Amino acid sequence: MEQSFIDEMKEALKTQRSEILKSLATQNDDMKNLIKTVESGDEVDIASDAIEGTLLDALGAQDSKRLQLINNALDRIIQGKYGRCLKCGREIPEERLRALPYALMCIQCTTEEERRHR
Repeated sequence: MEQSFIDEMKEALKTQRSEILKSLATQNDDMKNLIKTVESGDEVDIASDAIEGTLLDALGAQDSKRLQLINNALDRIIQGKYGRCLKCGREIPEERLRALPYALMCIQCTTEEERRHR
């Protein structure tokens, strides 16, 4: 996977994260200072358990899950593991990552997981 694509996805993930955090800030004035701390820090600071826990408590379940997936995807970029299926290890197609930048698995493995959980 080319670095330019990974950089593009990193920016898309950061944008999505910012949208969730801005939505939270409009819902709760007390969270504005905490969000400013998160947005001004680097990736290591953002992953802080205390900050993340407080944010996740304030978010709805859907946004909470999405924020966790986004942060995990950003972590995988830092680790050099982004774009690989967590189940089979194959590269996830760029088309899937463009549609869902925080995808954990390729379509085949996702389909298998969904079948198992029915």
